Amino acid sequence: MNDSVRVEKYHGAGNDFLVVPADASVEDRFAFTAEHCDRETGLSHPDSERTGADGVLFLSVDGEAAASAADPPRVGMTHHQPDGSIAEMCGNGVRCAALWAARELGIGRDTPAELVVVTPAGERRSTVDDREAAASDEEATVTVSMGRPSFDPADVPLAADRTDPLVEESVEGLTVTAVNTGVPHAVAFVESVDAVDLDAVAPPVRHADVFPEGTNVVLAAPADDGFDQRTFERGVEGETDACGTGAVAVGAVARRRGLVGDGWVTVRPPGGPLSIRVTDDEAFLRGPAEREFETTLAVRR
Repeated sequence: MNDSVRVEKYHGAGNDFLVVPADASVEDRFAFTAEHCDRETGLSHPDSERTGADGVLFLSVDGEAAASAADPPRVGMTHHQPDGSIAEMCGNGVRCAALWAARELGIGRDTPAELVVVTPAGERRSTVDDREAAASDEEATVTVSMGRPSFDPADVPLAADRTDPLVEESVEGLTVTAVNTGVPHAVAFVESVDAVDLDAVAPPVRHADVFPEGTNVVLAAPADDGFDQRTFERGVEGETDACGTGAVAVGAVARRRGLVGDGWVTVRPPGGPLSIRVTDDEAFLRGPAEREFETTLAVRR
């Protein structure tokens, strides 16, 4: 027996996701994600340049809160990754979830849409800043409050015997700083992100004993107006076109090193620029989100 499931494709700076309503009858979400996110054999569509995706966002929205300015709509987000894991947080995914919810609720066409995206890492207040996209497939700009980055060993987390932050230390031959921006990141500042073989250097760091839950591995290099970025993502087990939490990690580490202040800075992953602001209490991520297409898939039961 097959059920029909509505699927949409979104991306934020090239970090792409399949979006599925949380109440859709997908009994085995991990198998669904592995099948349809495969870059060679996964979901393809004439309106999308790429086959597959970096993950599946299962989303739900509480429409009753839409009318209350003091209580914005809450969007539940669970991010399933191709390796069978769930990512606690995904900055680009949150932007896509906010845009999806604004479209579903039909809000924000005249004024910015305020929403709260609820992730396993906590609530992320989001604003869809420009809203012609509510009635079209145009790109929208979304700003997300990302919480406070933490270098604390227990928050990253680091191995149980670590009592001090991991800052500018060599891990498997790569000098990194560890920070949690919703998920763990090991950030390495290098002269040129393109001069490093990320696929070679990242896996040993990603699986290093000091990171008991694994880590994303981020390369960053100073650029004229900010920083270049490349990220090897755990769960995807490869490089992605963009990583929002990774861009925030670059901003947080750069600020800790005294390279930037509290203002907005541009971080450039391969998929396009993101704007980052980090203060003592909070970090912000601003960047594009775009809907590519909608289709239906048959799901076996």
